Amino acid sequence: MAIEITDNNYQQLVMESNQPVMLDFWAPWCGPCRMIAPFVEEMAKEFEGTAVIGKVNVDNSPEIAGMFGIRNIPTVLFLKNGKMADKQVGACPKQTLVSKLNALL
Repeated sequence: MAIEITDNNYQQLVMESNQPVMLDFWAPWCGPCRMIAPFVEEMAKEFEGTAVIGKVNVDNSPEIAGMFGIRNIPTVLFLKNGKMADKQVGACPKQTLVSKLNALL
């Protein structure tokens, strides 16, 4: 299961991670977010132990969304060593997300 990333646990779970991180910025009212949600959950299982897969509810954690200038959701960010390495804006096929994360492993 994807980890819920909040303003309170962001530093520990994302910035201090020694693994690549994939963050899905979403909201419950967002239709395209619900389209990619199953992919994110599948990837959380598939990449367990090799990457951190997190979900950021933009309504509940506006600090993180603001820090990255998130204006459209879904937006999926890929971070390595605490720095953004890639991103995907809008719904996309699962393979697109997998390829971007694999490039960081």
